Amino acid sequence: MSEYIVSARKYRPQTFDTVVGQAHITTTLKNAIKNQHLAHAFLFCGPRGVGKTTCARILAKTINCLHPTEDMEACGTCDICTGFKNNTSFNVFELDAASNNSVDDIRELTSQVRFAPQHGKYKVYIIDEVHMLSASAFNAFLKMLEEPPSYAIFILATTEKHKILPTILSRCQIFEFKRITNADIVGHLSSIAVKESMIAQEAALHVIAQKSEGCMRDALSMLDRIASFTDGKLTYDSTMEHLNLLDANFYFGLTDLLLSQDVAGSLLMLDKALEKGFEGNVVIEGMAEHLRNMLLCKDSRMVKLLDVPNDHKPVYFEKANQCPPSFILTSLNVINQCELEYKNANNKRLHTEMCLIRLCYVQQTVTGLGDAAQGDEKKNSDRVAPPLSSVPQAEQKRVETQAPSMPVVAAPPPPAPVHVPTPPVQQASPATFPNPEATTPVATARASISMGGGARLSRNLLADLDQRIVIDEDTQRKALTFDEATVIFKDYMQRISNENKQSIYAQLLSMKLEVEESDLVCIVSPSELTDSYAREHRSALLDLYRERMGYPIRITTKIVENKDDSEADKVRVLSKSEIYEVMARKNPMIAKLREVMNLQVEL
Repeated sequence: MSEYIVSARKYRPQTFDTVVGQAHITTTLKNAIKNQHLAHAFLFCGPRGVGKTTCARILAKTINCLHPTEDMEACGTCDICTGFKNNTSFNVFELDAASNNSVDDIRELTSQVRFAPQHGKYKVYIIDEVHMLSASAFNAFLKMLEEPPSYAIFILATTEKHKILPTILSRCQIFEFKRITNADIVGHLSSIAVKESMIAQEAALHVIAQKSEGCMRDALSMLDRIASFTDGKLTYDSTMEHLNLLDANFYFGLTDLLLSQDVAGSLLMLDKALEKGFEGNVVIEGMAEHLRNMLLCKDSRMVKLLDVPNDHKPVYFEKANQCPPSFILTSLNVINQCELEYKNANNKRLHTEMCLIRLCYVQQTVTGLGDAAQGDEKKNSDRVAPPLSSVPQAEQKRVETQAPSMPVVAAPPPPAPVHVPTPPVQQASPATFPNPEATTPVATARASISMGGGARLSRNLLADLDQRIVIDEDTQRKALTFDEATVIFKDYMQRISNENKQSIYAQLLSMKLEVEESDLVCIVSPSELTDSYAREHRSALLDLYRERMGYPIRITTKIVENKDDSEADKVRVLSKSEIYEVMARKNPMIAKLREVMNLQVEL
């Protein structure tokens, strides 16, 4: 049985032409070799798995090749090329700076550089992960890197260019490697699949390319794993299953449920994803990417930005025609807000479910607003019940006037024209609304959402509803005054004092308060040290203010140096030695007692 070699090693490029996705690098190096304009030091930097070390090895082999081709490629048959292939070449030295980062390692390297190559033109030193060298090792490397022998060439490779000293960067020719595009990765994987007698769908390879994030080594590793999992038959479904990803069909189905305002179906589909081990943020992020792809299908000029398998593009175009642009844009805004708040949410599942519920009502509210702006009475009659045609003219004017500011509860149209008295919300039965006395716009809007499919929200955005709820709650808040803020702050200081934390109490005593807004308190500190204490206790103060006021309070800090020394002395806490001096001045017998008893004052 032959020895198994992973694809990343087996199909590692051996010439410049076989390097994938780095034509701007390979072309430059080939021209430099052709024109004999080789630098003495190169720096290859870029993300992982894009060909930095590979290009360094190819360059080392090519410049020492005895019979290079016309386009400056290594022949692969001479003694040097054969020795390089078998790892027996004495002209190439590879050093891993991650494990050889001391000054002694660099000194040993310096001693080797003094000897000329016995066979070939150049001695090439490849130092991988060069940013791991210590500062002293970099300094020991400087002189040799600036003026090496004519036969020595240094090739440095790193993924973190910003960690390298500027003095090193100034002595090297820098080549920036870029991430490999998905198209290049798919093409390379397809050629390998043919060589390995695999049956691979293009959609499956495209998923691997997307998951690798521009890293060819990761893509080849995933190809090996999935080939073993599927016994050499790579399909889209098997690839998604092995990589534990949500496929496009999941998001197509979820989009259909959102467009049909099926709240229950959307939550059940989310539950299926959570049962498979996916987190809520993964579902939301995938939904955002899905909606972005649908938005790109709206304009033929943006089709080139659509990075999906070719088999899925017709489905995306079909679904995009069924989905209004207003729905996509508003949904992306809702999802973006959900992603920003997801990390701080205590109940992450509920947070995700609320996002989906909002998305279910997006189309209805957005289209209702658009119809009101256009004055299309026919379209509005489909969303507002009872139909305006069955309401007196005076009642129509009242509804049209209040629609932008107050949500209207819609009910199924009656079989015959019926005049609805004013206001329509008061006619709801107690069985429909949990609180029959709640007739305010906010209570009406909340009740209409709780009715599910029996009632529909029209002529207002869900964001407008949230704003009204916040405004309604703000009117019930008690404004925070300076006196109340000071009392709460002093209570916190007393709590610190009771815990025998006198040093912290002294710092809090030197702080001042400013109430800049009804819910914003600013702690003014006289120094940076005091400000650090304020920021350290900010979280505990937030909890205390929220407990006392009944709603969240914002707290900021700032530093204002106290120019009045007398005021500073009033609030300054004396040290133990200073306390003793004050007491000794007031009562000289204390000093005499100290001398007699041979006592010492604690510092």
